[in-house]
Amino acid sequence: MKFFGRKKQQRSINSAVQALASVEFYDMVANGYIKLSDNPEVKIAVDKIADLVSNMTIHLMENTDKGDKRVKNELSRKLDINPYKYMTRKGWIYKIVSDLLLYGDGNSVVHIGIDKQTTFIKDLTPFQMSGVSFKENKDGYLIEYNDTIYTPDEVIHFAINPDPNYPFKGTGYRVALREITKNLQQATKTKNSFMSGKYMPNVIVKVDAMNDELASVEGRESVKDKYLKSTNAGEPWIIPAELLEVEQIKPLSLTDIAINESVEIDKKTVAGLLGVPAFFMGVGTFNKDEYNNFINTRIMSIAQVIAQTLTRDLLFSPKWYFKLNPRSLYSYALTELVTAGGSMVNMNAMRRNELRDWVGLDPDDEMEELIVLENYVPAGQLGDQEKLKGGENTNE
Repeated sequence: MKFFGRKKQQRSINSAVQALASVEFYDMVANGYIKLSDNPEVKIAVDKIADLVSNMTIHLMENTDKGDKRVKNELSRKLDINPYKYMTRKGWIYKIVSDLLLYGDGNSVVHIGIDKQTTFIKDLTPFQMSGVSFKENKDGYLIEYNDTIYTPDEVIHFAINPDPNYPFKGTGYRVALREITKNLQQATKTKNSFMSGKYMPNVIVKVDAMNDELASVEGRESVKDKYLKSTNAGEPWIIPAELLEVEQIKPLSLTDIAINESVEIDKKTVAGLLGVPAFFMGVGTFNKDEYNNFINTRIMSIAQVIAQTLTRDLLFSPKWYFKLNPRSLYSYALTELVTAGGSMVNMNAMRRNELRDWVGLDPDDEMEELIVLENYVPAGQLGDQEKLKGGENTNE
């Protein structure tokens, strides 16, 4: 009933007219505006980051006297398996990361739905960031979404690159990317024009001297028909050598107009702003060390933002925290996994079944037991070895 009694908000006609008459709007329409989210380079970078972060499993951890242990309960299952009934965990995290980098301009908001009967978390519903606005007040700030006001306690607010004037709000990359993507768009148009050959003639005919016949379009057409036109395809031309000279013109290449170099520079700039290696955008070749460094820095940085925000907004226990596990994202060779895991097995630091899990094999009942080499003994028992006592005791 409240909906029917609500007054419609009237937009200012003057502001609409001013917007339509602005130079920016005319330039946007006349030059074929492309949204930042539709730019191929930006989309590639955002998709790669969001895809990698969303591949990480969400672990609920607990601080103990013997180190941090993973906790498996209904809360951990909710976050890692089905945070929202209409999305998987991968899709849910992908949406959050895409909002942070692009659609939400540094922000992503998720509503915390509570089951009234059990008081457990029911659904963590992502908001469409186009309908979200932030309002500062004396106690902090409020979040408005589709004419509904929420307090920060009712939502999970993810944010990157804090705004210097409003620290609770994140900032994105729209302003910094706008001019670069415009250059890439123009370069694509230029490339298409040159590749189509639309503005380049196939041949140029040099005439011995200018005369009245060449001064008009009709005259030039008559010369072309007289000397160059053939009745059959592929038939050679017969032309007077003293009067005409025919030269075949090859179209300029992208290297000739230096467009490749400028495009590479712009792609590297986009990659640098969004924090991805340039080889994801076709500049350079794959480098394993650079890729692993990308996981350790950019991917882990966004993962830390998500994990710390979930910990702040969902957990009450001071001993619990969320962590996103990056181990599966690194570029490993199978031999490296076996070598590293085998060393840990030999040092009694890992079970063989844990190593089998690393390489994607099912557990084996016979490999659950810890194995120890005979000369691996505790430091306090070094003197108890029989070989150091002269071998008096020969009992096995």
